Parts: sequence; C-alpha cells; structure tokens
Amino acid sequence: MEPVISVVNLTRKFGDFVAVDHVNFEINAGEVVGYLGPNGCGKTTTIRMLLGLLAPSDGKATVLGYDAFTQSEEVRARAGYMSQKFAIYDDLTVHENLTFYGGVYGITDKPRIARTLERVGLRGHESTLTRSLSAGWRQRLALGIALVHEPKLLFLDEPTSGVDPTARRAFWDLIYELAESSVTIMVTTHYMDEAEYCERVGVMRDGKLLAMDTPTNLKKSIIKGDVWEVYAQPLEAGLEHLAEVAGVQRVGLTGDHLRTISLGVQPEALHETLTRLGVKVEKIERGEPTLEDVFLALAR
Repeated sequence: MEPVISVVNLTRKFGDFVAVDHVNFEINAGEVVGYLGPNGCGKTTTIRMLLGLLAPSDGKATVLGYDAFTQSEEVRARAGYMSQKFAIYDDLTVHENLTFYGGVYGITDKPRIARTLERVGLRGHESTLTRSLSAGWRQRLALGIALVHEPKLLFLDEPTSGVDPTARRAFWDLIYELAESSVTIMVTTHYMDEAEYCERVGVMRDGKLLAMDTPTNLKKSIIKGDVWEVYAQPLEAGLEHLAEVAGVQRVGLTGDHLRTISLGVQPEALHETLTRLGVKVEKIERGEPTLEDVFLALAR
C-alpha cells in the first residue's frame, strides 16, 4: 500500500541557513507519528512544505498520492492543519467560527458542523463566545476547524503548547479517537513525555532527522547502558561525583534524585563511590530509558 506521506531528501534553506536538511521518511495510513525536537529545529518548516505552503530548496514529497508542491491545492483540500498560531475569531461563538471555516471548505450542511462539534467534545458550547474559552477549549475548537471537512490526514503543529497537563491528556485521547477512525496524524511536539503516546517518533535537531522509530525501539537501539535512579544527599555533591565515575555516560537531576546512564557500572560501585566521598545514599533503583534520554544521546 502506498504511504500517506513520502519524503525524499526534503530540504529548505533561508539564505545560508538550512532549516530542513535532506530529510527522508514515510508515514502509513492510520499511524500517529510524532515529530519531536526543540523549537526552531525545522518541524514547522517540514509541515509547511508538505502542505505546499513553502517551496523546498531540494528534494520531493508526496502527500495522499499527490505531489506536495505541484498539486498542493489537492493536498490542502484533503488534509487538515492545526497550526501553532491558529486563527480563531474571538468575537464569534464556537458555532459561528466552525461554520465560517466550514464555508472556506465549501461545507454548509448543519449536520456536518454538529458532527464536528460532537467529535471534539464541544457539544453544549456552541453559543459560547470564543474569547471566554480556556486555552484547552480553544485548542479543541482549533482541532474542530482542522477536522470540519473530515480529512483523512491531519497535521497538528505543537497542538498542546501552553495548556495544562489535564487538557493535554484529554487532547491526546481525542487524537487517538481520530486515529481509530482511520485518520493518519502527524503531530509535532517538544514535550518528551507526549512523544511517548505516538506509535512512531522522528527526532529532529538543527534541521536534521536523527532517527525515526517506535519509542521502544529508539530506547533499545540508542540507549546502550543501564539506567540507575540514585537517591542521595546532598544532590549537588552526588551530581559532581557520579559524573567522574568511569563508565557513567550521563548523570542528571530528576526531581528529588539523580539519574545515571552507565555502561558496565554496577549500583554497588556507585554506592561505594558516593559513600566514600561523603554523600549519604538512601537507595539505588533500576530505571527505564525515556525519550528524553534518547534525544540527549542523539543530540550529543
């Protein structure tokens, strides 16, 4: 089966600055694929090229079987896009915003608008003025606007930026409801924990796609050492001393304890070193690699 998105050597330069650097990937029907990386790494530029909003400097892409650059109108008619800075009219109600944007896609039937409101959980809020909505509810409306023409492919650019953790979780529940109805979703994020929800994750940095795989496979293939959660006091001294232990690849502060990734270092050796240097060790437990570990290892 043909991939929904196929990207070959996609590149975009702005003068001497390379925003997207020879990126290659494929996304298949019904997948939820995360595009992970810090702000300014090229995630939005990639999506804008896939929608034909920005011409590439090199490379090619097909989206839903169409050339993203010569047939961009066909792509945009069939894809939904929720941008970082979505335009919602504050002086219109929820229903009026949705009706207006539906009209842009030539959708005027009321049942379709009602179905979209139901889909994003805005039923009962139809007559609410948009300016009085919280950030989480505004994002539901922005998602509704991207979905009103019932696309089979959805681009979500930092969809949960600036909302509280509860609203973020609710938004991801919505994303998976959409995926179950066979919508393919490409979502950009800089939240490492959020990327764990995705079936596959692409890791971007400085315009380069460093890796793309399932979160589990990325952790297995990129993180070669053991993860140890070290509960010790004082933390600052522990941080300093663990960094000097042979075999410790990385040590960092995680909430109320220290976290090390090390090759061939047993917890007894960590305990002994810290105790000898006057750090009181409460306990050392085995930890699990995270996507943050993957990102830091790749970025190094």
